[in-house]
Amino acid sequence: MILRARQFEFQFPRPALVMGIVNVTPDSFSDGGRFLDPDAAVAHALELVDQGAEILDIGGESTRPRATPVSEAEELRRVMPVIERLAPQVRVPISIDTMKPAVARAALAAGASIVNDVAANSRGAGGGGDDDALWRLVAESGAGYVCMHMQGTPPTMQANPAYADVVREVLAFFLERMARLGGCGIAPEQTILDPGIGFGKTVEHNLQLLGGLRSFTTLARPLLLGVSRKSFIAKVAGEGPRSSLAGSLACACLAVEAGARIIRAHDVAETVPAVRLAEAILAAKEKSNVGHT
Repeated sequence: MILRARQFEFQFPRPALVMGIVNVTPDSFSDGGRFLDPDAAVAHALELVDQGAEILDIGGESTRPRATPVSEAEELRRVMPVIERLAPQVRVPISIDTMKPAVARAALAAGASIVNDVAANSRGAGGGGDDDALWRLVAESGAGYVCMHMQGTPPTMQANPAYADVVREVLAFFLERMARLGGCGIAPEQTILDPGIGFGKTVEHNLQLLGGLRSFTTLARPLLLGVSRKSFIAKVAGEGPRSSLAGSLACACLAVEAGARIIRAHDVAETVPAVRLAEAILAAKEKSNVGHT
């Protein structure tokens, strides 16, 4: 399995990629305001790379529940100075976390290589024109594309999420979206799948998705998991920063065992060794199983 994102190429199986999060926002649920200043954001991104991040995800609009949308101009004002300064300095792909085609276009022109689209559920309904402008842009640029599942929109997604079978419904969503992406010229090798933990899901839905992650590996595309510091962790494991970190690491390790290939994380320094140890255990287990057959 190959992932291509402009000049970058990753061939799997290989160690899971850790995607470091840089929120250039005043209202992120986890670190709002800390990296709104471009100098702080760039310094943080460089630190994440030093800690082992192999992708940087830059976002200028909070997608926490009930978040207030920001204008295109404001989002550009936040993210562009960061991307423009990072692109010449880092040798890892830069991902732009946005729902807006104009922001994605500017970020790609400045050196980004991946578009992380939390609004993939709402695109393509009309079958053309502006409706799938972001997909056409990804196809033209050769960028990687993160197709994330979300029920509703950030302001409404946690109002009353409901599924008959959340794993089957997310799987069906991926199948339908991959067909539409192909119709817009996006190759399978450009596509990454994200089940959208916490995006229009209850605690139980999140747990069911985490338990069913292996179902999504049948699609033969890299699976991205973003659980870092999500609020459902505190509801299961208890409040507090230690609980949040421990829960995030537990989910990351279980996800790698289930076949996830990209882990999106705030705490890169802790996530990288946890994931590497999980992979070493899995490799030893596989070697032992081969030796006993």
